[in-house]
Amino acid sequence: MNSLNKFSKITRKVLLQVFLILVAIIQIYPLVWLAFFSLKNNSEIFGGNVAGWPKVFRWQNYSVALHQGNVLRYFLNSSFVTAVTIVFVLLLSSMSAYAITRMNWKLRHASMTLILVGMMVPIHAALLPLFMVLKNLKLLNTYSSLIIPYIAFDLPMAVFILGSFLQGIPRELEEAAVIDGCGIYKTFFYIIVPQLRSALATVAIFTYLSSWNELMFAVTFINNQNYQTLTVGMMSMVGTYITQWGVIGAGLMVSTLPTIVIYLLFSKQVQESLIAGAIKG
Repeated sequence: MNSLNKFSKITRKVLLQVFLILVAIIQIYPLVWLAFFSLKNNSEIFGGNVAGWPKVFRWQNYSVALHQGNVLRYFLNSSFVTAVTIVFVLLLSSMSAYAITRMNWKLRHASMTLILVGMMVPIHAALLPLFMVLKNLKLLNTYSSLIIPYIAFDLPMAVFILGSFLQGIPRELEEAAVIDGCGIYKTFFYIIVPQLRSALATVAIFTYLSSWNELMFAVTFINNQNYQTLTVGMMSMVGTYITQWGVIGAGLMVSTLPTIVIYLLFSKQVQESLIAGAIKG
């Protein structure tokens, strides 16, 4: 009987491993296909070798995409907008969550409710009002026309995540800091913020993904090519380089790599944050 149970456990483990390997292959294959696709020319792509190993590695596709296709400019624009958005979201959300969850004042619950209502506002409903506001403020075709809406729409989720995490931090840490002579700002930046590293990493990744991949605001508020982000730039390349699919694939690969790198760098912190949230829940 023991041998039968042991055999069934081993069988379940093997089946689970096989299933996870299949899931990993399904998830990774599109990225591998894109990498191969970006190193081919049209004759090879339409000649029957769409998903196979490139016959000749055409690295010049990346040079053409970066310089002639302006992918480098689009990449720098997206990097700047995303970086500024992340910095402001982390700063504002952490301070807001701290004030709401750790301080006693009359309207803190109403403020939290008002912030969370922002999660229910669909982006489509805000598109036209935002366009009119930005037009009246003469902010269209500027970085601010993207950064301000991105911050506004990312703040509610960030405050919700950080607020939930802050509720599990012992108040004795703050009391000890106050006894040692720390003011509110020192307590926040030197005591609380280090405790929020995993949660901040999670918020940073979510903010990065929403800002880096956003298209609707970018295509509506930006018409000047000097300020266009990668999503809009790649969409315009389909018309400009419609016969150079390898170049378009190279541009898509360039826009995908930062997401992979950032996830690999912060994946451990995100897992720790999710585990901590599950334990607290």
